[in-house]
Amino acid sequence: MTLTMYACAHCGHWQRWFAAPPACPVCCDVRNALPEEGWDLPDEKTVGALLSADWYRPVPGVTGFRTVPSFGLGSTGWLIEADGGNVAWEAAPYYPPDALAEIERLGGVARLGASHVHGYGALWQLQRRFAPPVVAVGVRDLVWTKAFQVTWPVDERLELAPGLTVHRTGGHFPGHCVLHDARRGILFCGDALKVDLDGTVPRALSCHKAYHARIPLSHDEVRRYRSVIGALDFEAVATPFEFAAPVTTADVLRLFDHQLAGRPDTAALPLGAGR
Repeated sequence: MTLTMYACAHCGHWQRWFAAPPACPVCCDVRNALPEEGWDLPDEKTVGALLSADWYRPVPGVTGFRTVPSFGLGSTGWLIEADGGNVAWEAAPYYPPDALAEIERLGGVARLGASHVHGYGALWQLQRRFAPPVVAVGVRDLVWTKAFQVTWPVDERLELAPGLTVHRTGGHFPGHCVLHDARRGILFCGDALKVDLDGTVPRALSCHKAYHARIPLSHDEVRRYRSVIGALDFEAVATPFEFAAPVTTADVLRLFDHQLAGRPDTAALPLGAGR
């Protein structure tokens, strides 16, 4: 029996299944919303016919890949140029042929990873096309990785390349990780942080256990974020959706300290507060 790749049109999660899957496990999880109009789970061929590629370079050496129109959660896949070969972190919802050709032109993918399931996108496509020996995901999140093969389960820390280090934060998901680019001063923060933008200008920060359900992190989870992320030096953040600068370590520490000062919540803290 042939297995086919199917995507959830609501969140973008991919499943390898015998026929259209009965449901999307990511949308059924408390951290995501259910599709109001029911399940729409097209196969790879259908998705490929719907989408075009788009990419941009927010800073030298970093390229973000997206789809047009937006699909699922509208995620961005980051290709980061590094010593020893490119690192792909997170993934676009799908990679049309011209996106794969551009990645090939930029040197392909030597190492591949993601913060958590909301950033997996079509990570399986990059593995299928470029066969990187390292595919790194937090060991506590392996339950979500059925669509691709993890070759390096991450415990607490993993250096993917010189100056590019994965750190487990937990919190949003048990195995949630961030990727710190020490050379460029960028934190690829996954869903540890949500940035409110005014156009391209970051205005506020928040953190959540569940974004759609507006469930805050516990104090112990925020303390874990503070101890891991607060020890990293950065001046910009890249979520699975956008690049935001300036957002600094000091800005993020203010958010965490605000969360720890009282009842936890999901409200955004203006970046002007305390700057």
